[in-house]
Amino acid sequence: MDLNSAQRITQAEAARTGLGTGPNRRLRLTLFIGMPMVFLVFGVLILVPKSLRDEVLHVYEAGIIGCLLHYAWVFAKYPRHAGRPPYLTRDLAMGGGFYLPSLMLGFWPGMIAAPAWALFVGITYAVEVTRRRNDHR
Repeated sequence: MDLNSAQRITQAEAARTGLGTGPNRRLRLTLFIGMPMVFLVFGVLILVPKSLRDEVLHVYEAGIIGCLLHYAWVFAKYPRHAGRPPYLTRDLAMGGGFYLPSLMLGFWPGMIAAPAWALFVGITYAVEVTRRRNDHR
């Protein structure tokens, strides 16, 4: 086993078990920080005056959009499944998890974009796998 193979195996294991490294880590942190923050927003909404509640919601909604744009940016850096680090396709598809906070806040763009994103990642993966299978025949 050469050094490159050993490093790739180590990265795959780190990506599978923990927060991972590189883009996997960034995507997982985006998800783990962005999703539960909806509960913090509910707490802030209780504490702020009614005149500021809309602004708090708009800031969190902008955060959801920013998280989804981060997922799109990572996808643009690694558009082909063959060139992605291990488990990055799975982490990209987890961007659909922003559906739940969007649903809790009634944020329509997030309720549409999050599942559409997960569907997009799944379709691109399926198309690439199908193409690769057809090329080997």
